Amino acid sequence: MQHNWSRYLRYIIGGLIGSTLVGLYFGEPVYGLSFGLIVYLWWTLVQARRLYQWLSNPSATDEAPQSIGLWGDIFDNLHKLHQKHLRTQDRLRARINRVQESTNAMRDGVIMTDSRGTMEWWNGSAEYLLGFRRNTDEGQYIHNLIRTPVFKTYFDSRDYREPLEIHSPAKPHINLQIQISLFGDDDRLIVAKDVTRLYQLEQMRRDFVGNVSHEMRTPLTVISGYLETLVDNADDLPPKWRRAINTMAAQSSRMEALITDLILLSRIETGEQTVNDTLTDVNQLLAQICHDARVLSGEKHHDITMHIEDHRLLNGDESQLRSAFSNLIFNAVKYTPANGQITVSWSTDREGAHLTVKDTGIGIDPVHIPRLTERFYRADPSRHKDTGGTGLGLAIVKHVLLNHDGNLEIRSRIGEGSQFICNFPRERLVERVPEKVDDQGMNS
Repeated sequence: MQHNWSRYLRYIIGGLIGSTLVGLYFGEPVYGLSFGLIVYLWWTLVQARRLYQWLSNPSATDEAPQSIGLWGDIFDNLHKLHQKHLRTQDRLRARINRVQESTNAMRDGVIMTDSRGTMEWWNGSAEYLLGFRRNTDEGQYIHNLIRTPVFKTYFDSRDYREPLEIHSPAKPHINLQIQISLFGDDDRLIVAKDVTRLYQLEQMRRDFVGNVSHEMRTPLTVISGYLETLVDNADDLPPKWRRAINTMAAQSSRMEALITDLILLSRIETGEQTVNDTLTDVNQLLAQICHDARVLSGEKHHDITMHIEDHRLLNGDESQLRSAFSNLIFNAVKYTPANGQITVSWSTDREGAHLTVKDTGIGIDPVHIPRLTERFYRADPSRHKDTGGTGLGLAIVKHVLLNHDGNLEIRSRIGEGSQFICNFPRERLVERVPEKVDDQGMNS
């Protein structure tokens, strides 16, 4: 390229020198040089005009204008770049078409929007699941088409670690799971999955558990009543029956505890037991539960201590909170060896309020921690037989915390004890109202 440029430059200088010599032959070298410059300028303008016409007319033939010298090389190189650009454009268009075709074949709805939520593209499943229309909805804000406040909050939150479940705006009988991903210049890729079948199966499971638990409670109560009567009159029974009766009574009590937990969990999950938010005195609640825990400890003589760092009230359902807190503290008593230490702490920081139950028990292998809140999951099945656990305690704790906008954090290692932390948002803390004192100095 450098060699060609040097050659073209020599041609131009040689032409100008030649025109100057011709002018000198006629006694006017300046006119000769000027004539050479004018001819070169005219040639350049003609080639520039041809280039302009070629570039400004997209419908023109793909063939580049024919020329010689420097302009010929310019036309040839531009033509090669243009052809390369067209081939690249065709490849990209083919890939985009293939991606769109494969996306249209998906059963899940896929929507692309910009950072503000302007609809740019969606597949056929999105039209069916969400009721979008190709001719009228392009360029619309997705918030105007999915008019659900919880969806707008989820869209604007930029926290998409957990999916969102909503009803379809076009078909309310369809349950959708919405998952958003960020890409490009803060754009959004929205995937809407039909989870109606899973929702129905989960509802059937909940109904089944709830109905069976209620149906089992009545006959089990009758059986337990007769067994208690037999236990109370064990002295009148043959000796070989006494052990059998006592074992049956113990297992009957365990079954009653299991059914009670099943019914409670079913009510919390189905919303039958709605959250009745009141101002709960956590200090008093924990004091009562710790007192019951000391009674449960009995001859094991656990060292149960309580530390309260904040005396504000918690906005929440006291009965649900009592169930969650007692499950954690009683579990610590069950799984901590005799003379072990159990610490119950209530503290606050900028994030919110935290209940921490720490013990010096046998600990849990970290591999089990992600599944501990599943119903009936047992990290160590052998120990449940001894402690009488139902396998539902941590599931109840999890759902109670979800009802109170909180979460459960578990830290444990084998042989190093366990630490369970209930986290509540700061918005649920309420300052205590000072008690009024009358003229006689009595609190009112």
